[in-house]
Amino acid sequence: MTKTNLDLVRECDNFPYYQDNRVAYAETLKNYHEFRVSGYDVTLGYIVNAVVEKFPWPEHIWSIDSAAQTVTLVTDTNADPAQRSELVAQSIAEAVKLGCFEVLKGWRNEKYPLYGPGGEFLLEMERCATPLFGIVSYGAHMTGYVEDSTGLKFWVPRRAKTKQTYPSMLDNTVAGGMSTGEIPFECIVREAMEEASLPEDIVRASVLPVGCVTYTHVRDSRAGGETGLVQPEVEYVYDLKLDPSVVPKPCDDEVEEFNLLTVSEVKDALARGEFKPNCSIIMIDFFIRHGILTPENEPDYLDIVARIHRRMEHPTASHCLK
Repeated sequence: MTKTNLDLVRECDNFPYYQDNRVAYAETLKNYHEFRVSGYDVTLGYIVNAVVEKFPWPEHIWSIDSAAQTVTLVTDTNADPAQRSELVAQSIAEAVKLGCFEVLKGWRNEKYPLYGPGGEFLLEMERCATPLFGIVSYGAHMTGYVEDSTGLKFWVPRRAKTKQTYPSMLDNTVAGGMSTGEIPFECIVREAMEEASLPEDIVRASVLPVGCVTYTHVRDSRAGGETGLVQPEVEYVYDLKLDPSVVPKPCDDEVEEFNLLTVSEVKDALARGEFKPNCSIIMIDFFIRHGILTPENEPDYLDIVARIHRRMEHPTASHCLK
């Protein structure tokens, strides 16, 4: 089945909107518990009911309210991020010990931050555990391309078949998650070296920050592990025009190969559903910004632009250096 650009966007941003159907939205929320931290009157993520039932919640750390459908991390009023992080880490370690969840088998030894109102840093947790809690995560994606008399061509990697998440699917030239304390630019420089063997000096000198995309994704079987987990994400977007002499090469075990594809070849691969869902919308965003997709040639232009810039339902943080 050929997928339209709007199909691809809906496949990535697939958590329902309250504005579209309030009744359906309310019915969807019945499948989740709200993740909260004591002292903060805000929902920080959505936890699937099946996860709530299966997770080992130590009573001295967590308060479960089945009627209100909330899971609250209980801490002292003067608790700091390190103390909250340690309590969460203890709980996740117990879940790992008991073998409760497949997603925890993809342990990364990377910590993702959780922010509260006003961008306040509340705690951090192991990256692979974040989908269980449904919290907002942050990353950076870069499109590397060359341009000559025949037009644009894109360096497109194929993910390794051994990847736990989205094996063998197409990806953006460089992409990665932002760990605690990392800023988008440094994330993309690091990932460019680790994933594509791109020289640091070239990336630092030439990469351009061009915006961000936001969406709320509900994971399916391609993501590996449990399905139905909610994954709200903010992806900072970068472009890098490369000299034809600079060729990305796999540097770790995450990428199988890089291929240089034309605009038409990328469009065909998108239509076949070969790209990882969030990488599809990064490519669509590039096409919009560079005038390849326009209001005149894309009937769903307005819906697409709106859907790849979703307003998050949970607190987010600025990564501005002050």
